[in-house]
Amino acid sequence: MKEKSSESTPLRPEGERPIDATMVTIDIPDYIREIKKESSWKESDRNAITIFKSDHLRLLLIALHPGAQMARHTAPGIINLQVFEGEIFFQTDRQSIDLKKGQAVVLHERIPHSLTAKSEAVFLLSISIS
Repeated sequence: MKEKSSESTPLRPEGERPIDATMVTIDIPDYIREIKKESSWKESDRNAITIFKSDHLRLLLIALHPGAQMARHTAPGIINLQVFEGEIFFQTDRQSIDLKKGQAVVLHERIPHSLTAKSEAVFLLSISIS
């Protein structure tokens, strides 16, 4: 297995952190603190960080300000959305649900969906790609 790391950027100058390796340790509270102190969080309605990325699995931590929306879209694989902070309104063409801290939703691939942050929210988005 070839290990992959993120590279440093002006936004994240500390640079190298593994995003695909035999084992990747993930400290969710630390990542939440990191994305909330960045200028992207202060200057827009959201910020996110990719914390794992392989050919078959992606993990993204996403923070949204109240009212921020992710417009209707589809994902290339099964998604799992786990809420760590706040409340999110999640909607498909057939169903909708308010997700609060500690709740999650799983959705099969290629199903159109959207979401809106009802309050400041942070969630982990997992995308499993076959």
